[in-house]
Amino acid sequence: MTHVIRSLAIGVTVPLLGGVLVLPSFAQTAAPTVTQVPEIPLSTASSPMQDKLPGDIPLKWPPPSEQSIELVLQLSERQLYVYRGETLATTFPVAIGRSGWETPTGTFEVSYMLENPGWTNPFTGAMMPPGPENPLGERWIAFWTDGHNEIGFHGTPNHDSIGQAASHGCVRLHNEHIRELYDMVTPGTLVTVLP
Repeated sequence: MTHVIRSLAIGVTVPLLGGVLVLPSFAQTAAPTVTQVPEIPLSTASSPMQDKLPGDIPLKWPPPSEQSIELVLQLSERQLYVYRGETLATTFPVAIGRSGWETPTGTFEVSYMLENPGWTNPFTGAMMPPGPENPLGERWIAFWTDGHNEIGFHGTPNHDSIGQAASHGCVRLHNEHIRELYDMVTPGTLVTVLP
């Protein structure tokens, strides 16, 4: 699957359903192509360790640390499940879109990611630079757009909102959780949002 390479300049803004994301200068690289390699029994693999291991142990590829990450957001549970291959790696409690601003359901892909995003209040137009009081927290991971507005995962300084239907459609995580998630995903990561 090919992903578009984006380059945005300082001062570019992207409308969110709950504000405007202020994008710093960055260059987005295309997501890497992942090729699935079938299991190969060690007895047929060419390996210097072959004679030291039983012949019926399968060699799994890619190794667990390199297997693809998939995100499953269960809105009714207000939980984000992170899978590495078919194994549940971790879960995070989240805040989701409130009534009238529901988080969209379906299958999406991470489109781009930002560290320390700025934010513009959609009602007053006031711009908020990155920092501890910024409503987008320390990271932004976009996964949905209607071509005008965007929704993504982001941090929040409002810890009491986690576990609630409180946002304008975005998915809020504690800042320590969004930093961890940011390090696990890449553009192209599959995001499934279930009711």
